[in-house]
Amino acid sequence: MSTTIQLPIPTHFESQKVGEVWRVPYQARSTAAQIWAKQHHLQPAANDKTRICLLAIDVQNTFCIPEFELFVGGRSGMGAVEDNVRLCEFIYRNLDRITQIALTMDTHTAAQIFHSVFWVNNAGEHPSAMTMISLDDVEQGIWKANPAIAISLNQDVEHLQAYALHYVRKLNQDGKYPLTIWPYHSMLGGIGHAIVSAVEEACFFHSIARSSQTLFELKGNNPLTENYSVLKPEVLEDQEQQAIAHKNMAFIQQLLSFDAILIAGQAKSHCVAWTIDDLLAEIQTTDPSLAQKVYLLEDCTSPVVVPGVVDFTDQADAAFQQFAKAGMQVVRSTEPMEG
Repeated sequence: MSTTIQLPIPTHFESQKVGEVWRVPYQARSTAAQIWAKQHHLQPAANDKTRICLLAIDVQNTFCIPEFELFVGGRSGMGAVEDNVRLCEFIYRNLDRITQIALTMDTHTAAQIFHSVFWVNNAGEHPSAMTMISLDDVEQGIWKANPAIAISLNQDVEHLQAYALHYVRKLNQDGKYPLTIWPYHSMLGGIGHAIVSAVEEACFFHSIARSSQTLFELKGNNPLTENYSVLKPEVLEDQEQQAIAHKNMAFIQQLLSFDAILIAGQAKSHCVAWTIDDLLAEIQTTDPSLAQKVYLLEDCTSPVVVPGVVDFTDQADAAFQQFAKAGMQVVRSTEPMEG
């Protein structure tokens, strides 16, 4: 990033509405975007000499709107809303420089390994939201896979039970977070799954103004594994070493084809950190110097903080420090981008 002229923010953007859900007026925004492009001499993204991708991770209602299931408040209490105000402003100010926007979308159904209905105890009760299920819990039979859902997951009951033990054991062996039973969130087809209205509007405006298709990358719909990172699920094989999921090599290669990758989104301590970590691992096995073309927009992401319960701020900050040591560049959205 260096000193350069930034575009103004269109008058339709209302920062006070970023924390709300509303319908984007597509046709009106399309017309306005075309006029905006002519006024500011914007070229089609296909003409960009320096190709820049903005990767916005899980900027969905479920994480970013107060009162929704997993609102990421950070320590300020309004983290994701504040982040998305800055993210929208960043998109508008750099409309002429961002070649393509990629939006990841956490995508879930009810019967998944991190949701309550997947597990049951001897009394037939399901774990409450935010329960941590440890390896000891499963080994001792405190929690086991719910046999009633096996058929709907195309699983044999005994195989599913064995897999449940294998899964938490694998998390433990790999030093991952313990299995968390999350509240039902990002439910496919539900309003929580949708991209935040103001961000969706900014991306749509960019798409029309720059003739650049917004890319939507869904993740997390495999019932047998968590998928914090858009690039790789937490567990890839079952107890018989049969593949249940795969690394997202196509998306990794697509990201690395850009000259610069800008990363924002939610939550800094989970899906953002995990995605960056997987991207860095791929970079380090191919060409460590590629880390220099990754920019982390530190003021457009917040950690999971539940006051009095859990605070992942320190872990998230430590992760970003490690990414910086590896060559990635931690920047603020208000810093002008290179032309």
